[in-house]
Amino acid sequence: MPELPEVETIAADLRPHLIGRTFTACDLRFPAVVRYPEPEAFARGLPGQRIEALTRRGKYVLHHLSGGCLLVVHLGMTGEWRLAAAADPEPTHLHAVLALDDGRQLRWRDVRRFGRLLLGTEAELLAARKLPPLGPEPIDPEFTAADLHGRLRIRRAPIKLLLLDQSVLAGVGNIYADEALHRAGIRPDRPAGAIGRPRIARLRAALDVLLRQAIANRGSSVDSYRDAWGGLGAQQEQLRVYGRGGQPCLTCGRALTLTRLGGRSTVFCRRCQR
Repeated sequence: MPELPEVETIAADLRPHLIGRTFTACDLRFPAVVRYPEPEAFARGLPGQRIEALTRRGKYVLHHLSGGCLLVVHLGMTGEWRLAAAADPEPTHLHAVLALDDGRQLRWRDVRRFGRLLLGTEAELLAARKLPPLGPEPIDPEFTAADLHGRLRIRRAPIKLLLLDQSVLAGVGNIYADEALHRAGIRPDRPAGAIGRPRIARLRAALDVLLRQAIANRGSSVDSYRDAWGGLGAQQEQLRVYGRGGQPCLTCGRALTLTRLGGRSTVFCRRCQR
C-alpha cells in the first residue's frame, strides 16, 4: 500500500498542474469506487468546482475545492491517480475519468479496487466515518520525540502495530515501520510503553530521516506503486529489512527474521533489534 512518501510524491507532482483548474465532467465507470456521497451525487457535485489547493494528510491526497468541499483520494493497495491528455490511450481497470477545463483528465485506475474517492467537507467526512481521525505527521518539525513518547508511554501494544495505527501517527505503513524500527534498533513486537525515552528519540529521528529520504527518492516501488506519470520510485534500492526475510542483515550479517504481527508480514534482525 502506498504510504506517506508515495502519496506525497503524487501530490507534489500534480499540484502545479491542478491548482486553478476546474472540473467540467465526471465519468464513473465503476461507481463503487466512490465511498461518499452516493456516486450520483458525487458525479453531480464535482463539475464546476475549481481546485484551490492540493495537499496531503497521512495517506490521503486532498483537493481543496472552491465550493468548500474536499475531493479526497485514498490509493488503497493498487490505486493510480494520474493526469493524462484526453487523447491518451485508456489503460485497463480505469474506473473514473474526471475532465478538466484545459482538456486534460484526472484518471483513477485500481486493479484491486481497495482505493476510494470521497467528496464533502471535512466535517461531513469525519461524521460519516469515511475520513478517520488522523494523528500527527511524522515529518512535521513541530512533532517532537517527547510528543511521540507521550503517545506511546502507557500503551501495551507492540510498537509496530502502534506505528501502523493512523490515529497515533499519520502516513506510516508496513514498509517504513519495519525500516524505521530497524534503524532505531527496536524489536517490532516490543510493548510500546516499555521503550525508554532515548530509544523513542532514536525512533523519531529515524522516521524523519527515512521518510524524507523516501520522498526525495520518489517513494518505494516494491509492488504496484507508480507516480503520477507512471514512473517508478527509487527508495526500494535503500530498504534494509522490508521484503528481505531470511537474507543477511545489511548491518550485522545475521539472517533476518520474517514473522507476522497483527496479520502483517514483519521483518527484523534479532541481533540489531534486541
